Amino acid sequence: MEQYPQILKNVRVKDKTHVMHSPSLTEAIRRFERELEGQGRILVRPSGTEPLVRIMVEGKDMEQLQAIVDKMADIVGDI
Repeated sequence: MEQYPQILKNVRVKDKTHVMHSPSLTEAIRRFERELEGQGRILVRPSGTEPLVRIMVEGKDMEQLQAIVDKMADIVGDI
């Protein structure tokens, strides 16, 4: 099994349930997964104990991962 680098970013939100059910989040995840071209993954989940949404992006190219996680954090913060 080949291991890829991961980047984890936590985004503070007012309502994590609202964020997790947002169509714009769903669309962003799909768009960035296509950008990874099957060479990585994106996991977005609410924290169980804090008002946070956790974004994990995994793939081969660290620059691409950083760009994706930053864009995802902006999208989550704007919801």
